[in-house]
Amino acid sequence: MEQKHSESFPPEVSRRLQTYVYRLIDPRNGETFYVGKGKGDRVFAHIRGEVQQENDDLDNKLKRIRDIRIAGFEVGHVIHRHGMDDKTAFEVEAALIDAYSGLTNIMGGSGNGDYGSRHALEIIRQYTAEPAEIKHKVIMISINRSIEETTMYEATRLAWKLNPTKANKAEYILSTRQGLIVGVFKAEKWLPVTPDNFPGREELPGRYGFHGKEAEVEIQKYYIGKRIPDIYRKRGAANPIKYSWDK
Repeated sequence: MEQKHSESFPPEVSRRLQTYVYRLIDPRNGETFYVGKGKGDRVFAHIRGEVQQENDDLDNKLKRIRDIRIAGFEVGHVIHRHGMDDKTAFEVEAALIDAYSGLTNIMGGSGNGDYGSRHALEIIRQYTAEPAEIKHKVIMISINRSIEETTMYEATRLAWKLNPTKANKAEYILSTRQGLIVGVFKAEKWLPVTPDNFPGREELPGRYGFHGKEAEVEIQKYYIGKRIPDIYRKRGAANPIKYSWDK
């Protein structure tokens, strides 16, 4: 008998799926609110996480899942494409994250920073810009998604998963958007994201931000408008943080 709402795949199905890309859908409005990739029962893991966690610990995705359940509905699970290797799945996931606005994904898809969707003129600017010669110890931070909602400084300084001891070694922070350097800042200190360290911000365990200021004018002129050298732009890399001393 067919199950109405499954929370796992039968073993024979799981084996044949291989790596897949999926979407979570809100049945109340048909909106795709999360895109992911995985194997086995990964697509159902978000529901289990919502059940296990307390209200205060829920991220936006899990809050959405809980709201759907409270309203008396079940999250829609769509396997968008399956039978892929990991490399292909990364590309499909990134394309879907570009295609659906308003997702609850904390991070963009793999490669979205440099290879995601954009206007043709942006493509031209990206690939004709002079590559920067990185002559300082810098952290490069992709702000592709966060810059749409706040200032460049706020989009650059919060809130990242990184090693604060390592981050504090950087001389400058380069804000990058679609492969181009659009801002340069100087961090005074990296701190955990808490209301005490960043008033008005909620606590984000495991994430850090910095207090700082814009870099000197000559440093800004040196970097802004140039593109990140290819050596730092590994295709398929999902981490928005890059260190110049980790080539």
